[in-house]
Amino acid sequence: MSAFFERLNDVSSPRIGLGCMNLSHGYGQYVPETEALRVLEEAFEMGYRHFDTATLYGGTANERLLGFALKKIRHQLFLASKCGMALDAETGKRVIDGRPGTLRRQCEESLTRLETDYLDIYYLHRLDRSVPIEESVGALGRLVEEGKIGSVGLSEVSAETLRRGNAEYPVAAVQSEYSLWTRNPDIALKEVCLELNTALVAFSPLGRGFLTGAVEESTQFSTGDMRAVMPRFSEENLSHNLSLLKDIKAIARRLEISPAQLALAWLKAQGSHVIPIPGSCSVAHIRENLRAETITLDEATVAQLNGMMLPNQVAGARYSDAQQVDIDTENFPEQ
Repeated sequence: MSAFFERLNDVSSPRIGLGCMNLSHGYGQYVPETEALRVLEEAFEMGYRHFDTATLYGGTANERLLGFALKKIRHQLFLASKCGMALDAETGKRVIDGRPGTLRRQCEESLTRLETDYLDIYYLHRLDRSVPIEESVGALGRLVEEGKIGSVGLSEVSAETLRRGNAEYPVAAVQSEYSLWTRNPDIALKEVCLELNTALVAFSPLGRGFLTGAVEESTQFSTGDMRAVMPRFSEENLSHNLSLLKDIKAIARRLEISPAQLALAWLKAQGSHVIPIPGSCSVAHIRENLRAETITLDEATVAQLNGMMLPNQVAGARYSDAQQVDIDTENFPEQ
């Protein structure tokens, strides 16, 4: 058992974690800080123990939020953050930097913002193509040896990059977008994660809200909402994708669960090493998501879902061309 799973077990964490990005980043409109603090407090009270953030989110605001909200219960939870991608203070643009010195500095700064002396896992948020992955992973490995982080993680990387990084220092977890309408980890990453005893942490497991049924043809994305530039949510593709969702909703109705719970239960069925981390600003929604922990789909339903929303059926790529440049994850030919 890897350090990742050992620590999750130590804090009695459910298989479902909480992605905290939504509270400060990515979707244009955010709840006031007092409400965000209440969301985090209630998430812990209802049973969440795995909280995921990053230096990038909100230009460090998300880490500060979690630090303030969780510092009194820090040792009762699994705290994850990410480095190697940040917002430039002057230009506001994303900067990817995987140099060892940068990762060490960002770790020290993350620890300060999160008001803790260690992180349970620290992910390289994006591969810096100008820096060998061995150098970046080696730097994170030294932080493990110094007790600043519990284990090393990678995000949005290919199976080949994972193998190379893991040969330098054990990689405990890889974050990758994985959901009913994003199957990229099935190309190779999921299998290699299982082989290397590496957790596959599925971010955006609800398709950035699409799989919950919250997105409709009439939906207008606010300024700053990343979905506004994602091809799958464009006017020319959304109608087709919503037609695919109808059959997913029908299965959820038959099982008397929500579409979100169905999507999370399907991910759980993809392997014991798959850990979904859905995010939301709504206490009701995060409670609904956690209830998927108790849902086990029968083999026939899993098989049926496996054959739905396949990559050659979904219209549009998951990222824009500009966003895709920063991604190392394998793509299907049609993407």
